[in-house]
This record gives sequence, C-alpha cells and structure tokens, in this order.
Amino acid sequence: MTEHEMEDLVWEHPEKMKTYTAVVEQCPETGLYVGYVPGFPGAHSQAGSLDELNRNLQEVIEMLLEDGEPNMEAQFVGTQTVSVG
Repeated sequence: MTEHEMEDLVWEHPEKMKTYTAVVEQCPETGLYVGYVPGFPGAHSQAGSLDELNRNLQEVIEMLLEDGEPNMEAQFVGTQTVSVG
C-alpha cells in the first residue's frame, strides 16, 4: 500500500485505522533495526533504517490482519529504568 493510499484510507475511513506500538532494538552485530509488536503473534520485522522498519511492520501487520483481529497475548505498558549496584 502506498503512502497516498494510506492517506486516502485514513481520510475516507478513519475508523478503520489502527495503531500499534512496536518495540525497536538495534542489533550490535549487524546494525539492523529489529521491531516487534508485544503480544501480537507474528508482528515482527527487521530493516537497515527506522523508516524501512516502519514500512515493513506496516506490511506485516496488514498481512496478519487479513486473517482477522488478532488475539493479543499481551499489551505494551511502557518502559522502566532499573538501577543496580
């Protein structure tokens, strides 16, 4: 789906637009960005840039949603900073 098609979808059918939070990490060995949606089985991807990762995740999520609404196994709550010793 092109960016223009996404804009049309949001404008014409805003109720169909869903937002998911992805956790993003960078692999120290490859430099690739790795992202996943917590609790959403199969919603993960990797890419060489953050923009590319976002597009990849959009594509994966759209594909997964073709099978219907997911049974979310968890919900993203946030992050915490933990100090030790």
